[in-house]
Amino acid sequence: METLLNADFGERVVIDTGSLAWVPSPAAGVERRMLDRIGGEVARATSIVRYAADSRFSSHRHDRGEEFLVLDGVFSDKLGDYPAGTYVRNPPGSAHAPWTDRGCVIFVKLRQMAETESARVVVAANDGPWQVLDARGARRKLLHACPQAREVVALEELPSGYEGVDDICPHGEELLVLGGTLEDEHGRYLAGTWLRNPAGFRRRLRSTGGARYWVKRGHLPPA
Repeated sequence: METLLNADFGERVVIDTGSLAWVPSPAAGVERRMLDRIGGEVARATSIVRYAADSRFSSHRHDRGEEFLVLDGVFSDKLGDYPAGTYVRNPPGSAHAPWTDRGCVIFVKLRQMAETESARVVVAANDGPWQVLDARGARRKLLHACPQAREVVALEELPSGYEGVDDICPHGEELLVLGGTLEDEHGRYLAGTWLRNPAGFRRRLRSTGGARYWVKRGHLPPA
């Protein structure tokens, strides 16, 4: 049966992921908090997924790719172990049978890559430089960029007392707040909040006490 959850990409969505119920998956010990979804068990989906200790998922193929950020614990597959803070992109056509020894939580997006994407990407928590974004102290660690698709994925940090400028999201953005409190003229977003701002959305980011968040921009359809 097909599920449609936050399937209108022209609408803004703000979710406190910690308030959502855990939904069992087909694999024992693996549960999900669903954020958006189009499809059945095989779906275009964005989720928070929790693996209990010594749990695993059966081998499966990523027909339209998979990307994930490890939020807690250590996630594993035949290619390696991925501790908290690791970002991975498995391209279309890849397959694995992941597991965890001690338990983990990941933020994962399924079936959302261009079919032409072929490179596997792994960025460890301490890999890569942070780049200064502006004179007010914002900085970014780039995780992935696809110029053909306008897509950019990064970690960003705002210092305490940060006040940004009015900005528009011409091709949309998604953010997952990892620490601190992110703010704009529309509200305050604590750690664990997931936001999806549609194409053309205007906002001014700020933070009273500092914030760190994962962000993807440039991938949503025009309004």
